[in-house]
Amino acid sequence: MKKNACAFFPALFGMCFLFHTNVSARQSVDTGYLVRTAGALPFLEYGPGDDRLGGAKMTYLDSQVLLRVVDSLGGDYIVRLSERHRAYISKTSVRQVNLPKPLPSVPLSGSIRVHGDDRYDYVRISLPEKLPYRSMMRPEPNRLVVDVFGVTSNTNWLTQLRSARVIRNTWYEQIEDDVLRIHIDIRGDQHWGHLLYYDSTGNRLVVRVRRPPASADIRKLRIAIDAGHGGTNTGAAGTVSGGLEKDYTLLMAKELEKWLRKKGNRNIFMTRTTDTTLDMPARILALRAVDPDLMVSIHLNSSSVDTIRGTSTFYRHIGFRPLSQAILKRMLELGLEEYGNIGHFNFALSGPTEYPNCLVEVAFLSNAKDERRILQPRFHRDVARKITEGIQDWIRSVR
Repeated sequence: MKKNACAFFPALFGMCFLFHTNVSARQSVDTGYLVRTAGALPFLEYGPGDDRLGGAKMTYLDSQVLLRVVDSLGGDYIVRLSERHRAYISKTSVRQVNLPKPLPSVPLSGSIRVHGDDRYDYVRISLPEKLPYRSMMRPEPNRLVVDVFGVTSNTNWLTQLRSARVIRNTWYEQIEDDVLRIHIDIRGDQHWGHLLYYDSTGNRLVVRVRRPPASADIRKLRIAIDAGHGGTNTGAAGTVSGGLEKDYTLLMAKELEKWLRKKGNRNIFMTRTTDTTLDMPARILALRAVDPDLMVSIHLNSSSVDTIRGTSTFYRHIGFRPLSQAILKRMLELGLEEYGNIGHFNFALSGPTEYPNCLVEVAFLSNAKDERRILQPRFHRDVARKITEGIQDWIRSVR
């Protein structure tokens, strides 16, 4: 009789009768099987979601992260992260695997090392496998919390080197039998971004923490600008003019680029400069390659109720809210109605944790009064100026 794989890894894979190492690709999902993440930007969702933005994202994952499928719903698999935690992942983001050797009966964490190089600080966590994880920003005090699922603590060696300049302190706790939580205290009030991935030498989970820019000067920042939509993705349309969102976001993005250059910034990245089709994964990967200090995405809003109007800013992660607040405050100086500062927004470009980012919904194309302003080139320049001033206010406010 073949050994049951979950006997070697009970925390992650649950009851023994649910999984066998010789499971075939044709076997029913109900019996459970192992998969690894694959492709570009796999991510977990808290639930299935049914609005246009999909389920609320829990975290992006690195490739080759090990997950256990326990059920299926539409285009998603339901995966067990730990005894008490489940999540959803797209079926296109995983590949089934059979492990070449048995896993330890009790999965234990190893040493933790905190250090820095000339640009980032790092926390490296030794694990028995590439296990799933999530990160959460905590303000006041500025802290990063990382949960690793399916592992029990045996970390008796946590080394912190003085080369780590922005990480003030690191410690961990076992919050559940099979969930290890690492706390990372960060100097200053502003979170400048972080990235989680597994290093190329084994099963060490790396938390890369961005340091503040060397100079709090808008001329020295690497700034990314995203013009929403484009190409076949036209976005909203004006109710009176029929003007397309994709055209006006590009005009405003180019004005913002011009305004930043007037301020002396020569390090600007535009996700698009023409009317081209560009999907969200392509934008995110391009931004990751550029590694900006901050990103602003420009959109125009729309509603089925034509009396709704105003300007708004959006963020996903609480550590990036101050940037969105500063930009909204300046946008309101244009005499637009306040639609609000909106958090936990599930927009794709609000998802990355690597850099502060803000989605600006300039005004409503579906409202006649807002639409008249959107059509005016002078308004495009005013929007660019106010976004720039908002960025400057935010930089000055960061301690």
